[in-house]
Amino acid sequence: MAEIVYPPVILAAKAMFRVLDNRLRVTGTEHIPRTGGAVIACNHVSYLDFIFCGLGAQPAKRLVRFMAKKEVFDNKIAGPLMRGMHHIPVDRAAGRDSYDEAVRRLRAGEVVGVFPEATISRSFTVKPIKSGAVRMAAEAGVPVVPMSLWGTHRLWTKGRPKTLTKRHVPIHIHAGEPFWPSPQDDPEALTEDLRNRMSAILDGLQAGYPEQPAGADERWWLPAHLGGTAPTPEEAAVLDSRPKGD
Repeated sequence: MAEIVYPPVILAAKAMFRVLDNRLRVTGTEHIPRTGGAVIACNHVSYLDFIFCGLGAQPAKRLVRFMAKKEVFDNKIAGPLMRGMHHIPVDRAAGRDSYDEAVRRLRAGEVVGVFPEATISRSFTVKPIKSGAVRMAAEAGVPVVPMSLWGTHRLWTKGRPKTLTKRHVPIHIHAGEPFWPSPQDDPEALTEDLRNRMSAILDGLQAGYPEQPAGADERWWLPAHLGGTAPTPEEAAVLDSRPKGD
């Protein structure tokens, strides 16, 4: 596929982060295969996570094709960019089509990015995840690379105002050791293993993060178990269950 759109978008993103002095730290990239298909399964705390997850694969010189809801592709601004970068639209009314397309891309040697929590985690912990990541990896015969990131939610997350021009925000990304699902494995057991791997990575990123909230008003970006005022996982589940607009 011709890469006309993706490289300039990456350069623009990197330039913006340099201007804002967002302290991007990417580790574990030796775990991302330099060739061949792979699934990157990343946690989800921000509307910007696909940008940073994609940047996490840049040291391996891989372009990540993200699975994203169809509505993003329908947007008159984001849609042309998403199609130009060859991301994969997900129509929840016809989910099998997007799944089959992802498997086809994986078999063709591409890296497919998924957010198996499906929606942003308000608790800033890893929510229960869906099994699609391990199932498509097993079907395509490729590894799953667990990834987590931390700090992106301070720029733009659910229920908080956008602060896209906030400067000097540390953003940490880590890719964990890959594992190879097979069709003989129990997908539910593998999915729980994937969630545990993502959680362990996230715990490490949170523990090593170089900043703490400056005051009580800033404690919103810490999870409850670390003394923050973010909803607990149980409280977040209740909020997620409410109809939009409530």
